Amino acid sequence: MQRRNFFQLALAAPAAMVAGFAPGSARAFEVTRTDREWRAMLSPLEYKVMRKDGTERAFSSPLDKEYGDGTYHCRGCDRPLYSSEHKYDSGTGWPSFWQAKSGAIGTKPDRTLFGTHTECHCARCGSHLGHIFDDGPKPTGKRHCINGVSLVFRAA
Repeated sequence: MQRRNFFQLALAAPAAMVAGFAPGSARAFEVTRTDREWRAMLSPLEYKVMRKDGTERAFSSPLDKEYGDGTYHCRGCDRPLYSSEHKYDSGTGWPSFWQAKSGAIGTKPDRTLFGTHTECHCARCGSHLGHIFDDGPKPTGKRHCINGVSLVFRAA
């Protein structure tokens, strides 16, 4: 990288982050709200998890033991994220799925949990959902470990 390009990127990155775009991101989210709007529509725990990348206590979500037929939607924008067909009991205390609906989630590296993990978020509004691990069941081998407060279950 030429020095001139490096300095241009270094100067542009903070402004882009303030505007809601991370360097290298392809687009803004379809559903956006102000911080005040998010706080008004979410409980303090929902806000902490969904907007500040927090985590709810293990075994605290009733959705962990929900096994009815239906769809799990994003609490932030109502986008369908996970089918009950892909849910399983991982024993971790959080709702777990081996696959998301096509195009429903986005991912990014998360370097905050003693190493690098894969964070997942709603592709429509950017709300933090949880993390994806490589210790799930077949056929994908993935475990989408999702905070129940980020989800709304709609029975079929």
